[in-house]
Amino acid sequence: MNPKNPKFDPNRRRFLGACCAAVSATGMLSTLAQLRMMGAVASPSNGPSVPARAGALPPDYKALVCLFLAGGNDANNMIVPFDTNGYSAYASAAGRGAIALPRTQLLGITPKTTDGREWALHSSLNADVAGTNTTGLKSLFDEGKMALLGNVGTLVVPTTKAQYTARSVPLPPQLFSHNDQQVEWQSSVPDKPFSTGWGGRVADLVDAMNTNSSVSMAISLNGQNSFQVGKKVVQFAVNPGGAISLSGSSTSATSAAGLRTRAQNDLLAGPNSNLFEAAFAGLTSNAISDSAMLSSILSGNPPFTTTFSGTNLGQQLRTIARLIAAAPQLGVKRQIFFARIGGWDLHDAQLGAHSNLFADVSRNVSALHRTMVEIGAADQVTTFTASDFGRTYNTNGDGSDHGWGSNHFIVGGAVKGGEIYGKMADLTIRGPDDTGTRGSWIPTTSVDEYGATLATWFGVSATDLPVVFPNIGRFATRNLGFI
Repeated sequence: MNPKNPKFDPNRRRFLGACCAAVSATGMLSTLAQLRMMGAVASPSNGPSVPARAGALPPDYKALVCLFLAGGNDANNMIVPFDTNGYSAYASAAGRGAIALPRTQLLGITPKTTDGREWALHSSLNADVAGTNTTGLKSLFDEGKMALLGNVGTLVVPTTKAQYTARSVPLPPQLFSHNDQQVEWQSSVPDKPFSTGWGGRVADLVDAMNTNSSVSMAISLNGQNSFQVGKKVVQFAVNPGGAISLSGSSTSATSAAGLRTRAQNDLLAGPNSNLFEAAFAGLTSNAISDSAMLSSILSGNPPFTTTFSGTNLGQQLRTIARLIAAAPQLGVKRQIFFARIGGWDLHDAQLGAHSNLFADVSRNVSALHRTMVEIGAADQVTTFTASDFGRTYNTNGDGSDHGWGSNHFIVGGAVKGGEIYGKMADLTIRGPDDTGTRGSWIPTTSVDEYGATLATWFGVSATDLPVVFPNIGRFATRNLGFI
């Protein structure tokens, strides 16, 4: 199933569900330990502090932006063989067939190193926002601000075709299931039941750098997710247009909405000996306060002129840019954001839909980067993609089916771009990287290695990396070198 972008209905139930997204994602407060943690977070001593004075971003500020391509991106058409023999095999009936892209429309790239093959990008990956005279992702690759990472996926241990076929090593459970693989990507621990996401574990470790924060360092622009679930840091959700607020509320002392709001606040502030009710009241009060504070910060004009598109993704990334620019006011030196764009589960009619999706991503990820350049924060913000899984190399008609390994990109001023990292799959049906007969690639780089590289840049020490990625010791490297 392809996850839909939630529509933000600003009533009380939606408000609490969004603002307390991590509560729902961890099982609706199913354990006493979680309740005690939530109660501590909600206590008055941990309430919102006075925002720091606005100003330029601190030199030690950093942000990670996870862009989740929900539904499983067909990255076989994101990075395409461009040499004569490679393209011929790609476009053949035994290769991509009806979903092969015309060679004349591909955007050739020249990575700094080569495995002997030539590569190109999908033509939509240089789309920009109309009328802005900017350029898209392909230009960022050429400028050295975007890196590509080949054949990444969920792995329990390094796995060869022989091991996969013999089932002689543990494999990620429910390997081709959307829901399971989304959770396993976002947790990076496929061999254990879900408890926290790797973004949440990173946040738990580095949150001490945010000494005067007035809102959570983990902010979702697309509802609840597994990636940002931590043990200490609770993810906070805002909608693509800004903070989520309660409908029917008011600061008026005499209106019905104002009286209702005052009565609600009195109920939330009242003493309560019940652990669950006290935690719920504290979290709700903090969510209301945080929402009001964010609304105040975001109510003015944005401190930049870069244009984003009017799509849902464009507005998600625009709001992320505004929240980054507001970091001094929020009192944070570390932020982790989650954005999501759906529509990638293309079992049919793939070519046109895929082109539109890539154009949307190119326009708005490049706009986010150029905004960071504009405010002098390009080296401090890194955007990276994730997705359920890749897709089969051969077609089911005019679409593709669920696969495994996939290709991804990373954008930012600190990125060592203009290069393909990891190892691109051998694109041979029934070949050494194929799980069977469809071109479902066995990953040659694990999510652990991908995430550990980003976490190291973000400030997680070598000693603490196994806390974030418990399985990292099973893989070849902790740093893939792309940043």
